[in-house]
Amino acid sequence: MTATGADREAAGSTTRGYWWWERRRSVALDVGLALVSALECGLEGVEFARNTGVPVPVGVVFGLLAGSVLLVRRRWPIAVVLVTIAMTPAEMGFLMALVGLYTLAASEVPRRITVVLAGMALVGTFIVTYVRLRQSVAEQADFGPGDWYVPLMSVFMAVGLTAPSVLFGLYIGARRRLMESLRERADSLERELSLLADRAEERAEWARTEERTRIAREMHDVVAHRVSLMVVHAAALQAVAPKDPAKAVRNAALVGDMGRQALTELREMLGVLRTGDALIAPAAAGAVPLASVRQAAVAAAAAASEDGPRLHELEALVAQSRQAGMTVELSVDGELRPYPPEVEQTAFRVVQEALTNVHKHAAGAKTWVRLAHREAEVAMQVENGPSDSAAADAGLPSGGNGLVGMRERVLGLGGVFVSGPTEAGGFRVSAVLPDGSGA
Repeated sequence: MTATGADREAAGSTTRGYWWWERRRSVALDVGLALVSALECGLEGVEFARNTGVPVPVGVVFGLLAGSVLLVRRRWPIAVVLVTIAMTPAEMGFLMALVGLYTLAASEVPRRITVVLAGMALVGTFIVTYVRLRQSVAEQADFGPGDWYVPLMSVFMAVGLTAPSVLFGLYIGARRRLMESLRERADSLERELSLLADRAEERAEWARTEERTRIAREMHDVVAHRVSLMVVHAAALQAVAPKDPAKAVRNAALVGDMGRQALTELREMLGVLRTGDALIAPAAAGAVPLASVRQAAVAAAAAASEDGPRLHELEALVAQSRQAGMTVELSVDGELRPYPPEVEQTAFRVVQEALTNVHKHAAGAKTWVRLAHREAEVAMQVENGPSDSAAADAGLPSGGNGLVGMRERVLGLGGVFVSGPTEAGGFRVSAVLPDGSGA
């Protein structure tokens, strides 16, 4: 599991633990409120039994049962409010009335039902309060305040016992819905970020794979040609040393020059790779952001293109093959003009790899190198005749990556690459690259 996946799993476990704890806390709160309400209603049931003439145990049991209705206040808030309205004439369940109206207003019950039930509770409380106050005032013949006292106090009592609970419940319900909306939005954003992170990781892995392929191709092109020529010259040196010491000395000098050139190009390549340390070393551990991978890849590719070979160096490349004993003819059609660095480098590498393959597989074969500068493209072709069976086999190994690398280079620039045997028994490599003017 990746670090991101572990973090998401930990976050999920924390969220589940939070909701489990909230659930237990809610149940404990409901049980506590139900016990207090049942105790209140049970005590008020004693007075209710005396006023109605029923046995006191019956009044107490009735109060206990009615007060315990708060246990189901979250699931059936309407039923709780209806019970409190029904118990209003008995003057029982004040706590149940307050909690029931609050729960109803904070729940998902439609607002019209909340308004109707709150209005019924308000009217019921007003009527009961009005009747009780009228009876109390009637018993006091010398009561000072006038007739306005009973209605006004009844309104105050009714509003005081209903409005605060309803308003507070509406506020809490709106706040809860807002929090749920924000939580859902946060969950949605988390899922989107997770998908983006997974997609970025896939793209980063693709970029790393592409960069590794490019590095392998560059290393092959830089080293393989020089080393192949060194092996060919070493074989020739071994053959002519006993017969022509002077030619052996020249071949030994050529081998030294080839080795120094190979080391120089290898150092240049390693210098380019060191500029992308953030890509090569940490990327293997999967710890590099996509932007860093792209930046390092682009920087390495740009540096390699700027420092890479150019088409005007083809004559020197062909001369090296001639010095190794190959018969090579170079023909150029059209005038050389500036091309983008990646186009010139790719064209040079195609010819270089094709000549390397001739050294490996067709020693002694005559070879033709053709370069054509056309209107919007540059074309190159390397063709060799049948190999000379009398030529010494240099014993060069082949990894089978040369043609694959050439094809990848050409197709990556939108060009055309064709390779295959000829009717005369040789082999031909052809490539056409756009000059980049239409990009």
